[in-house]
Amino acid sequence: MRTAEVTKQGTNEALATAARTYLTRRRAVVVIAALGGTLACASVAALALGSESIPLKEIFAGLWAKLVGASSPLSGEQAVIIFSLRLPRIALALGVGAALAIAGAAFQALLRNPLADPYILGVSSGAALGSIIGVMLAGQVLIARPLLGFAGAAAATLLVYRLGRREDDPARLLLAGVVVTTFLSSVIVLLTAVADNVKLRNITLWLLGDLSSGSTEGLAFIGVAVAVGAGVLVLQARALNLMMIGERDAFALGVETARVRWIVFFTASLLTGAAVSGGGAIGYIGLVVPHLVRLAAGGDNRLVIPASALAGALLVLIADTTARTILAPRELPTGAITALIGAPVFVYLLVKGR
Repeated sequence: MRTAEVTKQGTNEALATAARTYLTRRRAVVVIAALGGTLACASVAALALGSESIPLKEIFAGLWAKLVGASSPLSGEQAVIIFSLRLPRIALALGVGAALAIAGAAFQALLRNPLADPYILGVSSGAALGSIIGVMLAGQVLIARPLLGFAGAAAATLLVYRLGRREDDPARLLLAGVVVTTFLSSVIVLLTAVADNVKLRNITLWLLGDLSSGSTEGLAFIGVAVAVGAGVLVLQARALNLMMIGERDAFALGVETARVRWIVFFTASLLTGAAVSGGGAIGYIGLVVPHLVRLAAGGDNRLVIPASALAGALLVLIADTTARTILAPRELPTGAITALIGAPVFVYLLVKGR
């Protein structure tokens, strides 16, 4: 009798958990709308906050005048701050956060490993190495850093995939990524050792995550990468849901696991490359954000991927706004703020999961 009661209780708990995490249209709309509304409010606040605060009324009036081509109520200095400094930086923060969070969610689902992260897999190190080479050899060419960073991410992706490819053990990709990361990090240290003082300072700030040095070309790279990458990964979300229970079972259910693995791995890797080449090494976004989204909205990748994009963009935007306002007019590296936020959250998730 006792065994039957325990079994019944376990079955009821499993059914209740499944009911809570089952994806419905209403759940998806509520989650996306909540994240989108919060992100919009944070973006408006980021426009107003800074070393020089600008009233929201004047900001909205200036934006409307810009759209319709009317005379702006903003002063010349305020117009430069809003349209030349803060708007591009906010857009860059949104793109970097979305790209890293989407990549992290995809890697964790593909490798069935909650610790899978774009930085652990070596992709960010490849992008960092390419970007540093661009700074040292062609620092005056604005498009050099995004292009070489993107190329470095692609090269690291091919190397990791070649070393870790195995049909029945996707975790080998994680081990190959750790090895490649160690090697590329050593090369980065050697390059920084021979850089002059000015380039060394720029490289150091960029490696800590610095959105203030982003360029229009880098922003364009990230925008295209996020739009294309998010679309590709959402199309693979159903297959990822099945692969999370095991690739053999997914293959038996008709999923072309090898093709899906290739598409997801390369798309997530190039998203990481675009984010790193444009905004520097900003950590913990791809590791923490997908965990929080799954806790709040369930584990269905059809919702996790777009929700992670919005949540990642929100977290990076909050971190960047904090970095440039907490000690204004001085600025802190955005990557340092994301680490201060992400590390305690991840420790809490580990303790709670235990």
